[in-house]
Amino acid sequence: MALNTGMKYRMEKTVTKDQLASSVGSGALDVFGTPFLILLMEEACFYCVRDKVEKGQSTVGTKLDVTHDSPTPIGAKVYCDCELTAIEGRKLVFKVEAYDEFGVIGKGIHERFIVDNERFLKKVNDKIK
Repeated sequence: MALNTGMKYRMEKTVTKDQLASSVGSGALDVFGTPFLILLMEEACFYCVRDKVEKGQSTVGTKLDVTHDSPTPIGAKVYCDCELTAIEGRKLVFKVEAYDEFGVIGKGIHERFIVDNERFLKKVNDKIK
């Protein structure tokens, strides 16, 4: 594994109609929905380490503790910067900060675990048998 604390990644997107709180039922207003802020944060962390885990492994999100501090309108660019701050065995801890063109829109901590793909999917398949 080539994981090191201090690794960083930036995920960028443009807010579309289908990402509005009013479009997905997470609110009534035409602003960037919190579920998509969370997705942006998770994606940044996933891509930060995606190519650094061993072959046959991946990471899965297990915990997210974030704030959504400011509204973002449709059409605005949003991005999330993440940094891998701790490696505790298979647990990876990331600092996440999201921004739009006007400033900070959210921040917090996200945890992911390194999993063996085959073993993980076997657990899923065992549940549906």
